[in-house]
Amino acid sequence: MAIDTDRWSAELRAAAIDLEGGRLLVTNFRGTLQEHDLTEPANCNGFGRIRHFRRQISSGWPENPLPIDPAGKALGLPHADLLRAQVFQNAVCSWRCWYCFVPYALLRADRKHSDWVSPEALLDLYLAQENPSPVIDLSGGQPDLIPEWVPWMMATLTRRGLQGKVYLWSDDNLSNDYFWRYLSEDQRELVGGFRNYGRVGCIKGFSEESFSFNTGANPALFGRQFELIRRFLSSGIDMYCYVTLTCRKHEGILDDVRRFVDRLQDVDENLPLRTVPLKIEVFTPVEARLRGRNSCELKNQWTAVEAWQRELSDRFSLGLRALPITEIPLKDGN
Repeated sequence: MAIDTDRWSAELRAAAIDLEGGRLLVTNFRGTLQEHDLTEPANCNGFGRIRHFRRQISSGWPENPLPIDPAGKALGLPHADLLRAQVFQNAVCSWRCWYCFVPYALLRADRKHSDWVSPEALLDLYLAQENPSPVIDLSGGQPDLIPEWVPWMMATLTRRGLQGKVYLWSDDNLSNDYFWRYLSEDQRELVGGFRNYGRVGCIKGFSEESFSFNTGANPALFGRQFELIRRFLSSGIDMYCYVTLTCRKHEGILDDVRRFVDRLQDVDENLPLRTVPLKIEVFTPVEARLRGRNSCELKNQWTAVEAWQRELSDRFSLGLRALPITEIPLKDGN
């Protein structure tokens, strides 16, 4: 049975936000299965982790310039192939992607591995670190179950005089419209106009079938992701996309990828050039989920990414494809 995304989203939001106190449930990594995969020990009293974003993924796979290039442009940093970012992770998500590097136990508002924390407290923990990264990544989980987190953090950075010194990045699995449902107009304007901010929407699959297989959600929600991207672009946010290209069946991949690129271009002609395929790796939580299977999902992503690269080559000039991702023009002026 497919996940009831809307019902579960509402329940998890209610369990993970304290509106009156201005707090949300933030994962504490100490003693969790995810802790085994961290390249550096958890920091910020266990509520933070350091993530190393790398441009080069592996031979034959497209580069990933996110959020390296947007952060570098905003902060005036030199070109780099590695970005060290401070990550905070909220403790809820309404989907159960089989390849997620986060254990499912950390996605259900489990108080054994999370606690109520305010943006002020998070920033205190961040500033207490030795040589903190100038990039803060609000991750999850699904951060947009608590869309208040982003404007709360922006307001806190501004009060501390850090607006121009820290780049804020957030993830979104494009599962809900809470950005418009729960934020005030002033909060939405703050997010849309905040100079040092970028958002990435992760499109979970390249067809209805692959989306449902990847997330456990109703395949009809695949189309919702494109409408949400369109709305975010019109709000003025510096918006980018990821796509995961895993699927169960090898048949039909080429046609599905072609139609997927068509749908991106229906949102904006150049949106495919602001979209980065994510290569799925096997982290500790994923090993158990793959047990007893032939891992064809991991093999199929290579067929899909080859089709993806052919589509971009056929549809866009070499000059446009050579532009940095931050310089790809979109019709809404982002």
